[in-house]
Amino acid sequence: MCNGSWNLIPQIYFSNDTTKKMEITIIQLGDENIAEVKGSGVFIHNLDDGLQIMVDCGAQEAYKAIIYQENITDDFFELKTKLAGEILQKYTQYGFDIAIVGDFSKYNSKSLNDFIYESNKSKKINFVGTREEAIARFSKR
Repeated sequence: MCNGSWNLIPQIYFSNDTTKKMEITIIQLGDENIAEVKGSGVFIHNLDDGLQIMVDCGAQEAYKAIIYQENITDDFFELKTKLAGEILQKYTQYGFDIAIVGDFSKYNSKSLNDFIYESNKSKKINFVGTREEAIARFSKR
């Protein structure tokens, strides 16, 4: 459960790139906006896609985002590709918090499990099982 109350702002923002069926819904948590980014298919394939999400959310004055595992390329979860490190380093560098919602057990990787564990300790990068967990992580600050 969340420690604070939150409201869904009934505004949906669509990506300018129509090939990416993505929508951003703003959740208001106290005086902060959280962007919930979801859509159909994979729309984060590379660093530029990850950065564009940050830009699109920031344009709505949301500096925290909930993103779903199914919208991120599997390469992100293969740490040897370094894609997760590149994207998440930029998010951290720009003070942008993220929660990735999904079931990460399918990857069966000790290094990924360790990465998730260490990331979750930072509270800036969160890997969680549900949308509600993501909102709760953001409300604990």
